[in-house]
Amino acid sequence: MRLSRYILPTLKEDPSDAVVSSHRLMIRAGLIRKESAGMYAYLPLGFRVLRKIIDIVRDEMDRAGAHEFLMPELTNADLWKESGRWFSYGPEMFRIKDRNGMEYSLGPTHEEAFTGLVRGLISSYRDLPVTVYQINTKFRDEMRPRYGVIRSKEFIMKDAYSFDMDEKGLDESYQAMRKAYRKIFERCGLETIPVEADTGAMGGSDSEEFMVASEVGEEVLLLCGSCGYRANQEKAEFGRKPFAGPAPAEKLSEVDTPDVKTIDDLVKFFGTTPDRFLKSIIYLADGKPAMAVVTGDREINENKLKRSLGCSSLELAPDSVVEEVTGAPVGFAGPVPGPSIPVVFDLSVKEVRNGYTGANKKDVHYSGVNPGRDFEIAKEADIASAVEMDPCPRCGKPMNVRKGIEVGHIFKLGYKYSRPMNVTVLDENGASVTPIMGCYGIGINRTVAAIVEQNGDGRGIVWPKSVAPFSVHLVGISKTAEESAAVDRIYGMMSDAGIDVLYDDRNASPGFKFADADLIGIPVRVTVGKGYFQDGDIEIKLRKEKDPVKVREEALIGKLRELV
Repeated sequence: MRLSRYILPTLKEDPSDAVVSSHRLMIRAGLIRKESAGMYAYLPLGFRVLRKIIDIVRDEMDRAGAHEFLMPELTNADLWKESGRWFSYGPEMFRIKDRNGMEYSLGPTHEEAFTGLVRGLISSYRDLPVTVYQINTKFRDEMRPRYGVIRSKEFIMKDAYSFDMDEKGLDESYQAMRKAYRKIFERCGLETIPVEADTGAMGGSDSEEFMVASEVGEEVLLLCGSCGYRANQEKAEFGRKPFAGPAPAEKLSEVDTPDVKTIDDLVKFFGTTPDRFLKSIIYLADGKPAMAVVTGDREINENKLKRSLGCSSLELAPDSVVEEVTGAPVGFAGPVPGPSIPVVFDLSVKEVRNGYTGANKKDVHYSGVNPGRDFEIAKEADIASAVEMDPCPRCGKPMNVRKGIEVGHIFKLGYKYSRPMNVTVLDENGASVTPIMGCYGIGINRTVAAIVEQNGDGRGIVWPKSVAPFSVHLVGISKTAEESAAVDRIYGMMSDAGIDVLYDDRNASPGFKFADADLIGIPVRVTVGKGYFQDGDIEIKLRKEKDPVKVREEALIGKLRELV
């Protein structure tokens, strides 16, 4: 491909609205252009990268025995109503009506669509196991689209769904996808960190995310370097330390605390430490009030709390509800005496001795609070977020925190969709059985961005060979028509040999061409210039290496085949 005839609008300066490396480089290298908030067009160079990643994904999915489909991007609302997610999914779903008033979703995901399709295609145990997938566009009305294509409103996803007769079969399908995902990301040149994860709105049990470590990542990962435990903070457990306070129980006492509401204020007021406080927060779980109680040194993990309450929606209660439930303004809630709403206590609460908590009265707190004597723990669960240096739940060693970009996620869905959507097959005895499902997704756009984040330097992108838009970047530096013709001839020779080459034949300075070559980041650069016209030497330089090597024309093709 001649660069003089190619649409490749590179930029010298960073775009003003790009705050992360991948966004800046993808714009500057001419891969994408912004259409509106959260929506990007892929230019020819970027589209070539997308296609190469898609080819790798498709190859490994086919190797794993999955069957490719192409589904409508519009999903009938009736399918979502069958699963119960039409109203619970949230505002991220684009909901539309056609001219006849029929309701549809612009698919944010395709569990319902595939489940509805497959139930009409399978009828017997002989039809299972089966894994189906597609590579298609998804739509989510993100509240804050950001970081270029890392979080956008429209994106390309590979989503797959497995159907098995029983849990043993599901585990086999799940493990096959785990293996395929590791191979996919390895072939894409990505170093990923598989971590235990929360299933979120998709539902199900076991779940694993594939993360790319990045300081701009939106996910927080807890990693144990001793035993290998890895989990997303939404799911991460941690070892609990016994409370080291005094053993003799103090008397429960009311203390006036005018305008003292926050944990920091209370710590100063009482002259103690945050872990002595019981922090009580009122939520609306599926619209009904519930209280969560953690120690003052911890933050409530709303994903864990949501699982514990078994609700589909969870939000902080408005001030009016807090006052109605507790009889006090926000900041003075507590579990003493026991409220008339469901209460979930974190596992650390039972260790507190002679603690402090809100007294459900304005400007009043209790001191000398002891679980078991002053309140009963009827329901306890892990509802606190793990943080840096917390003990690993498996080996007890301190864990470290890293940020990550999620590029893949696999779930064991169980019967979350197959049961409400009435999917059944006949077993060997003619009895009706509901298949058990798994779900497996890869964000194609995010994978592009993650590769750029992980493979860039101060000069531009450094593409892994497997996903580079071209294999070789030929830079011609000529001063005469005769010299240009010689470079053209070498370009033709490379093309005839089947080498995927981008030829910079523009009328521009060598410095400009070399800067663009570094920015675009094609793995191998071939320069035909002064050295060739004077001494017959062609220069080959790897994007990752500092120094070039020189070869003669007759050795060029062999050397390039060796490199690419």
